[in-house]
Parts: sequence; C-alpha cells; structure tokens
Amino acid sequence: MWDKMQVNVQTIDDETVVINLAGDMTATSEAMLKAAYQQASTETTRNIIFNFQPDYYIDSLGVMALIQIVSEARKRKQRLSVSLPDLHSQKIFRMVGLTCYTALYDNLENALMGIKH
Repeated sequence: MWDKMQVNVQTIDDETVVINLAGDMTATSEAMLKAAYQQASTETTRNIIFNFQPDYYIDSLGVMALIQIVSEARKRKQRLSVSLPDLHSQKIFRMVGLTCYTALYDNLENALMGIKH
C-alpha cells in the first residue's frame, strides 16, 4: 500500500475525463479527491471515469467521499463510471449501492467503450 493517494486527471475529449487513482483513498485523501473532481468537472464535461490502478486501497471513508462526488455529479447531470480491477472491490461498490448511480467496469478500456454507447 501507498502512504498517500496519487491522482492524475486525464482529458480524453471535451466531454470525457479520466481521474486515475493509485494509493490509499482514506479520509485524509478526501480533499485531494474532491479537488480532482472539480478540475475534471468543466462546463462541457459529461462523462467522468474514476480509474483505480491495481495498487490502490480504499476504506469506508474513501467510499463515503466518492459517494459525495456521485451526488454532486448527479446534480450536474454528469455520468460517472468506475474502473475497478478487482472483484472484491466491485462487490463492495455493489453492496453500498454505488452501482445504482455509476457504471462499473473492470478496466479503463471497457469504461471508455461503455460511455460511447
């Protein structure tokens, strides 16, 4: 595990942005996650993909921070997708209900294809 979350915001096109996440997503990384969302969320942004790298860790407070962003994105009529590489985390996201508001994919390539449909 990492000591700190690492975030990289990648613009795909005018409507699509990928937020790449690695490291530990905990309560201490909430501000960094929200800042990345604000950077990604422009007037033309319609699709945001949270792309978790294989070497990440997310605790319950990290999930709560993501839920807050989901709520904000819904207000802005943005479509959120999540790329999670492992089945355990996918199961947790389903259990907490995030998949009711986000599309869930196993990798970034599938997430990018999913937003085109």
